[in-house]
Amino acid sequence: MGQRKIRVRQYRDGNRPHLKFIVNYREAGKRKRSFFETKQQAESFTAFKNAELKRNGVEHAEFPTALRMMAQEAVETLKPFGKTIRDAVQHYAAFLKASEKSCPAVQLVKELLAVKEKDGASQPHLVDLRVRLNKFAEKFDGQPVATITSAEIDDWLRSLPVSPVSRNNYRRLVVLAFNFAVKRGYATSNPAAQTDKAREPKTKPGILKVDEARALLENASPEILPYFAIGLFAGLRRAEIERLDWSEIDFDEGHIEVTAEKSKSKVANRFITMQPNLREWLLPMRRRKGTVTPQNRFEFRQLFQQARKDAGIKQWPDNALRHSFASYHVAHFKDAKGLALEMGHIDSGMLFNHYRALVRPKDAEKYWNLFPTAAGVSSKVVSIST
Repeated sequence: MGQRKIRVRQYRDGNRPHLKFIVNYREAGKRKRSFFETKQQAESFTAFKNAELKRNGVEHAEFPTALRMMAQEAVETLKPFGKTIRDAVQHYAAFLKASEKSCPAVQLVKELLAVKEKDGASQPHLVDLRVRLNKFAEKFDGQPVATITSAEIDDWLRSLPVSPVSRNNYRRLVVLAFNFAVKRGYATSNPAAQTDKAREPKTKPGILKVDEARALLENASPEILPYFAIGLFAGLRRAEIERLDWSEIDFDEGHIEVTAEKSKSKVANRFITMQPNLREWLLPMRRRKGTVTPQNRFEFRQLFQQARKDAGIKQWPDNALRHSFASYHVAHFKDAKGLALEMGHIDSGMLFNHYRALVRPKDAEKYWNLFPTAAGVSSKVVSIST
């Protein structure tokens, strides 16, 4: 079908005698009319519309001028990003859809905690999630998570009266929460992943002195003594010790097995060599099966603090047991590569950067010769063979 040429027609209206000519045309699928006082004005307008019709076709002529201008502006705005109007529409449509399906931050945290608990997350991890993410939920109470921006999260993180390390721990868990939100369709992206990390001060790993380690072991009750001994002489993480079962400690072969489901390590299943002194500390409490440490959090904290108090340790370094193990092990056995594998690292880089403090060889020798003495523990330990 050919394009119908737009023409000028004469016009008469007693109520508007000054208007002499009329031009009929279509725009946005609708019929329109423009009126003119002189034929010259009408013909100029007609020439413009006919040229537009010839140049761009009927569809363009019927496309509203305002929309054409808006589309062109959008194209120019998106050009530096290599995106099209279609890309922008699809992205925004997905955002609107997610916003409709989204949930408040409080609900997100409740769902995440429920899932983590069902998936077998450790109690310390659940407590950490609950404490930190509940503060996040309180801050953004009532706001759909799909509408929370990176800038808002950044401002909140910076407002927390905590250390840089603690702030980064908050950030890590919020990133985890938004990953969960994306999986459930509550958000289309993770704004927390775009926030800034706080610069953590570089500090030397803190360790226990040899005399402090001995005092801790000799003053610990039988219920918590295995926790300290395994931490000091096998270097397991706190969560790994809490999940450890006596059946995974092989006294005959001389190793401790850490399985994948009980470790966050990239080296999933691993064996840790039982050093002679560790074997001697554990033998009086040896059992065939059952958890190595108290599972009641309140009881555990009481026993831990009491042992520390009785040992006279006023300052407890962060991750003291694992740091002590790594530091004294490198200084004495001089096998960084083997130690890294036992600690669950794929190489020795993290070991030297985060876990190792300088230790004199003579102190390392004393450390690995910390054996139980009759005066120290025999009166407190009762052998259990069930």
